[in-house]
Amino acid sequence: MNESVESGTTLEVNPEIVCFIIDKAHEFHAKEQVVIPEQPDNPADDWALQVLADHEDDPVYLELKSTIDDLEPDQQETLVALMWLGRGDYTVEEWEAALEAAHELHNDRTAEYLIATPLVADYLEEGLNLLGYSCEE
Repeated sequence: MNESVESGTTLEVNPEIVCFIIDKAHEFHAKEQVVIPEQPDNPADDWALQVLADHEDDPVYLELKSTIDDLEPDQQETLVALMWLGRGDYTVEEWEAALEAAHELHNDRTAEYLIATPLVADYLEEGLNLLGYSCEE
C-alpha cells in the first residue's frame, strides 16, 4: 500500500479497505452472468436493483455489499466521491466539492449504487491513484 504525501489528502476510509472493495468488485463484475447495462433503456426504471436482486445469493456480492454497508456514512461518502473522481465527474482540485456532493446525496443504498455502476472498480482505483494512493504493495 503506497501513500503519497504530495497530495496531502487524507481519506475518511482506509485505502486498504478501498483496495479490498476494488478486488471484490472486479471479482463480482467478472462473472459472466452479471450484466449491468451502461445506459438503461428507461432511466426511471430501478434497473440496478433488479440486476442486483438476481445476484443476492452470490457470496461475492454479499461480501462486497456487507463491507460497504458496514462502513460509517462518511466512509461511504468518500467511496462515492472516489468513484466520481475516478470516473472524471470531478477533478482532484474539486475533491472537497465531490465529498460535499456525496454527503448531500448519501442514503442507505450506497452499496447498491456502487456495485451497480459499471467499471466501479476501475473508477475507485483511478480515484485512489489521483489522490496519491495505490493498491500495489
